[in-house]
Amino acid sequence: MKVLGVSGSPVHNGNTDRALKKVLEATGLATEFVSLKDCTVAPCRACLGCVDTHCCVIQDDGIVLAEKVKQADALVIAGFTPYSSLDSRTKAFMERLYPLRHNKGLLAGKPGGAVITCAIQANNEKMPPAFDFGSNAIKFFMMEEGMEFLGSVRVDGNVPCVKCGYGNACAMSGITMLFGQDATVESVGIHAFEDQPAAVRAAVELGKSIAVSLRRGTRPMPITPA
Repeated sequence: MKVLGVSGSPVHNGNTDRALKKVLEATGLATEFVSLKDCTVAPCRACLGCVDTHCCVIQDDGIVLAEKVKQADALVIAGFTPYSSLDSRTKAFMERLYPLRHNKGLLAGKPGGAVITCAIQANNEKMPPAFDFGSNAIKFFMMEEGMEFLGSVRVDGNVPCVKCGYGNACAMSGITMLFGQDATVESVGIHAFEDQPAAVRAAVELGKSIAVSLRRGTRPMPITPA
């Protein structure tokens, strides 16, 4: 059995990547980690050219990734939430799995989960519920494909303003927007996945849940057209 993890983060081995790797490790099974920043994946064109072939007409890495997902027994998708929605790389990747759907439902029954890194605090009622938006985008994708969604891992991320060099002076700084007018780069600091016990625990629990689901062996057979 093999679990595939796909990360949409553009940051090499950042919080999103490390949290996803923790989920994969916790499965205790064979795994593969893929970073979308190393891939070229255009969004779906809605041309329906894949209906009979189950293969996208766009000749890029999306075809290879769809085959990896097809062959995997479980899928964990990790992304982040720029502008309070799921990032474009991750969304394009999910769209390009559409060829696996037609007539056969090749994702149906596979267990899956999500890792979402979000800079907006969970208790910040003045800001959009970005984590929920990101998590639900993956959850509902898996639901519509007939997959078994086993949960999401929330990781507190870092607003880019802590690293840009102008975070304490910029009138548009996300630091003061998220943490208040008195907040500074120094007071906010850097949030690391490993320093978040709840996130680490959730990642391990998700990995174990995927392993339990796979060992239970309840995945239905792909749909065969009449």
